[in-house]
Amino acid sequence: MANETHRVIRPSILYFGTPVVLLTTENDDGSANLAPISSAWALGQQVVLGLGTESQTARNLAARPDLVINVASPELWEKVERLAPLTGAHPVPESKRAVYRYEPDKFAAAGLTPAGSDLVGPPRVAECALQLEARARALTPGGAGLFLSVECEVLRVHADERVVVPGTQHIDPARWSPLIYNFRHYHGLAPEVGHGFRSETAGVAAGAA
Repeated sequence: MANETHRVIRPSILYFGTPVVLLTTENDDGSANLAPISSAWALGQQVVLGLGTESQTARNLAARPDLVINVASPELWEKVERLAPLTGAHPVPESKRAVYRYEPDKFAAAGLTPAGSDLVGPPRVAECALQLEARARALTPGGAGLFLSVECEVLRVHADERVVVPGTQHIDPARWSPLIYNFRHYHGLAPEVGHGFRSETAGVAAGAA
């Protein structure tokens, strides 16, 4: 029998290494809300987000479905963390008052720069190398009403030229990586250990160098 080294635990959170994205949405008054989240995954041209139901982002998307999904990179972690205790909800929901404070201008608070979008109203985050203009297509409640799963259709992708394989439509994973939220700690990706058999960039980037 194999030696058993595992034990049963019950973690308070299950952020086992997920990318950090900064979401921009439009407030009732036309201003922009900026919020970091760490529950996001992509399938094809769709991105699914996990949001708290009392967040300003959730309220905005229920009324105005356009958004930008700005994928943060490791060097932005301190700016992301500046945003973490802020909320655009006013008044601050009672359940959040012990931890969060209201901030109407989150771009300024984080030291980030808004940039105009092409197809949606909310701005992009200029400092993010990968920016996805998108539209929320479905908001599904879960977790006993504590969160929403938001299905988004990506309409346009903006990528910094420095992270694109020259002459292609591909992101070069050797030049760019996401900021990872790993059990409430920030990480970058470790050096590559290999690539999948369906990789479209293996050898391409090296050939273009």
